[in-house]
Amino acid sequence: MSTPPLTRAQFGRPAAPIRLVHIGLGNFTRAHQAWYTEHADDHDEWGIAAFTGRRPTMAELLGPQDGLYTLITKGADGNSFEVISSVSVVHPASDFAQLIDYFASPDLAVVTSTVTEAGYYRADDGSLDTDNADVAADLETLRELGSNVSIEEIKATSVTTAPARILAGLLARRIAGCEALTILPCDNIPDNGKAFSRVVKDAARAVDPSVLDWAEKHVAWATCMVDRITPATTDTEREECTKVQGYVDASPVPTEPFTEWVISGEFPAGRPNWESAGATIVDDVEPYEQRKLWMLNGSHSLMAYAAPIVGFETVGDAIVDPTVRSWVDEWWAEAGSGLSVPWKEYADALVERFENPNIRHLLAQIAHDGSQKIPVRIAPTLKRLREAGEMPTGAIRAVAAWMLHLQGHGAPVVDASADRVKALVGNSVEKDAATVLEYVVPSLAGDTELISAIVEAANEILSKK
Repeated sequence: MSTPPLTRAQFGRPAAPIRLVHIGLGNFTRAHQAWYTEHADDHDEWGIAAFTGRRPTMAELLGPQDGLYTLITKGADGNSFEVISSVSVVHPASDFAQLIDYFASPDLAVVTSTVTEAGYYRADDGSLDTDNADVAADLETLRELGSNVSIEEIKATSVTTAPARILAGLLARRIAGCEALTILPCDNIPDNGKAFSRVVKDAARAVDPSVLDWAEKHVAWATCMVDRITPATTDTEREECTKVQGYVDASPVPTEPFTEWVISGEFPAGRPNWESAGATIVDDVEPYEQRKLWMLNGSHSLMAYAAPIVGFETVGDAIVDPTVRSWVDEWWAEAGSGLSVPWKEYADALVERFENPNIRHLLAQIAHDGSQKIPVRIAPTLKRLREAGEMPTGAIRAVAAWMLHLQGHGAPVVDASADRVKALVGNSVEKDAATVLEYVVPSLAGDTELISAIVEAANEILSKK
């Protein structure tokens, strides 16, 4: 007898009506936002229509499974399995017409997104990078529609960048006469609601500024801090599902037991009761956001660039090495000194999470898109302490490790701005340190003492090979 596929008819609950749209479906969303929606006490009222990133893989895997998947929570003492039913349907990003239909529906209340830092297409000052070829093409496509465009005409075209896709949806929503909507980005960048709002509004100014007045009345922007370590899926998880659960799941999600979601903002059209699933609703996300970005993500970046050079492949392997652990502790002390919320217990919890033997979190995966991550995870601490007259060794080591990464040491460079940032290196180590520092913290460019310290830290890391 063959093993049955994972379907709602046998293993899930009925699909809830679509009131949420998510852009950028990946493992993290499925372990985090979709998990909170699944565990909300009103989950039967809130179905998610999810769109993939540029690759349609997730839609191809989850479509035959009615959007269902297995969340495998990997604790230190073993695994637990749960079928998540909150994703009612999955679309490839290419199904642009369907995205516009959702935006034009009065049932839509919340749009969430996980498009990574690179997906915001921000220039150095945080504005929309209109010089980017993809952004420029999308803006021209929307401008060509003209001011008397219909929803069907919007559906007949297509744009690929997230700011332009949101703008196209808002244009359709205004035409449809729909009102309240909240946009809640869920990426690991400071004040993500404000950051995403800025690039979408910049797109609107370039295409049809009149939509800004409408959006001011009808669209709310929320901000959140998200936290749950979620590695990539392997064949091991697929085999576990078949063996333990008795069905075939083409795309289960491994994750850790810990999860946190802190949200700030207005939801005029309503939202799931995420608090009942453990989410925290606050007036100001920033202190929690900084703690997570600096302590967890900052130490991840430090390890992602330094630890492979000294021979480690995963977070779990790296954190138990005395040298790497001392580097992380040093970084935590520096980053923690700038926080307004308690951090030492948080750091202790991070050690437990990082040491979880059941989570295989690849450092090479964490190393992706350092051009976007280092300036928000490491730079604030480096800038604060250096401007106070201090020479912060942990922050300097992280910058030095990224420089070495760009030079070809450790994990391979996978970055949306790879050509740009790899061009920062290739001269003498002193010149490389100077150009990398200028990229990471422009206000500290030319600080010769700091440049020398980066060179020294790079040599220290290489000496541990």
